[in-house]
Amino acid sequence: MSLQRPNGNSSSSSSPKNHKTEESDDELLMVPDMEAAGSTGVLSSSADDGANNPELDQTQNGIFTGKRRRGRNPVDKEYRSLKRLLRNRVSAQQARERKKVYVSDLESRANELQNNNDQLEEKISTLMNENTMLRKMLINTRPKADD
Repeated sequence: MSLQRPNGNSSSSSSPKNHKTEESDDELLMVPDMEAAGSTGVLSSSADDGANNPELDQTQNGIFTGKRRRGRNPVDKEYRSLKRLLRNRVSAQQARERKKVYVSDLESRANELQNNNDQLEEKISTLMNENTMLRKMLINTRPKADD
């Protein structure tokens, strides 16, 4: 088995279809020459290798292009799922903390209002007693018509 450059021609081709099939078989066994690839890391592919097909994500010699696969990697899915789960946990904890602060504020406000209400009820009772006493004094100080 010999290593070929990506632009090398196969000498045993009898027809264009066989040439493409044999070339793709050779590609499976071929190790790409990284020095010939240059500094970009991506080798150019020929026009007849299906470069217009959006589902291809490799060039002729097996180096990945910038195209993304349609399906997600299961590890990536699990990572995203765990990341989302962690964000949800943090968000839920923050919501619980906000609720505690809110409930605490409501309880303190309720206590203030209850104390204010108790003071007002005591004042009402005092004023009603004073009003009753003043009415009695008024009745006692009136000149009697019987005299």
